[in-house]
Amino acid sequence: MSSPDPQVRAARNPSTSSGGRGPVVAVTGAASGVGALLAERLAASDEIKQVLAIDERRGACASATWHILDVRDPAIAEKLRGADVVVHLALDLDLETDPAARTAYNVRGTQTVLTAAAAAGVHRVVLCTSAMVYGALEDNELPLSEDAELRATAEATGVGDLLEVERLARRAPRAHPGLNVTVVRPATLVGGTDTALTRYFESPRLLVVAGSRPAWQFCHVEDLCSALEYAVLEKVEGELAVGCDGWLEQEEVEELSGIRRMELPSAVALGAAARLHRIGLTPSPAGDLAYTMYPWVVSVSRLHDAGWRPQWTNEEVLAELLEEVAGRHTVAGRRLGRKDATAAGAAGATVALLGAAAVVRRARKARRRI
Repeated sequence: MSSPDPQVRAARNPSTSSGGRGPVVAVTGAASGVGALLAERLAASDEIKQVLAIDERRGACASATWHILDVRDPAIAEKLRGADVVVHLALDLDLETDPAARTAYNVRGTQTVLTAAAAAGVHRVVLCTSAMVYGALEDNELPLSEDAELRATAEATGVGDLLEVERLARRAPRAHPGLNVTVVRPATLVGGTDTALTRYFESPRLLVVAGSRPAWQFCHVEDLCSALEYAVLEKVEGELAVGCDGWLEQEEVEELSGIRRMELPSAVALGAAARLHRIGLTPSPAGDLAYTMYPWVVSVSRLHDAGWRPQWTNEEVLAELLEEVAGRHTVAGRRLGRKDATAAGAAGATVALLGAAAVVRRARKARRRI
């Protein structure tokens, strides 16, 4: 039997066609952030037939078909009819959001989108979490394999939510046969983002915990969007890590940034971070500090094998981040206004004094024992 005509093959499998005859792609969270960038990118691609943009408000992508609703609304199933792929980017990881409300939105939203996608006949859902799900641990390999165990805990901002999203991703193909799920895990994301890790570079000094082994790997949002497009077009699937090639040691980061370090004993740094968060002075829990202490660098081998390459280097992304945060002042994860900016140096000195006081107390105790 002869092979079907190429146009017939394209009609049967729209995701392999081109010239605007490719898949219909729905993007949730399309009005802002990564979702807005991806919607614009896909809408401009000859390999994408149509973009369905879903959010609680209309965004700037004029060539997308907009549906205005909350992703937790079961009515989203009707809006997804006709879509071949859904990219779910409607996640709230804002440092200032109430943690309980954030978790309710992220988990319920992901559950609803997966169920609605299956009901609407969508064949692939692409979820975006973070490489933070691997955990920042002293014994982590450099780099971590994409198949490495997810050893993170729920102690850092939003990571508990992301681990639950990962669990839902694993369950979905069993609960909904025929639904394929791809999970994309970016390294430290930079490009219009505001996280505990980007705020780390807004401090007057880079906090370094004594005895720790930081390693910095970044991911520019443009590279994340190109990786998501690869997943949409089914050039790669499964669990994918995304980031720049290689990593930067802490000393390299300090040299490139020109920001000096402030080194504190582990007990002092973690204890102070926990207390400040507990009394509501900082949005970042102590668990965020681990991601500045130990490595969580990831291999991007699956994307590499598919032909994808990052367009940004770690050095270039760090430079972009420093330009973005210029003029901002953050101490212990708390963003300070202009009126409070002069307090940044004093606050940093206070933290340093806490560390010095702890050392003095230990020395006095040691002398008393002699």
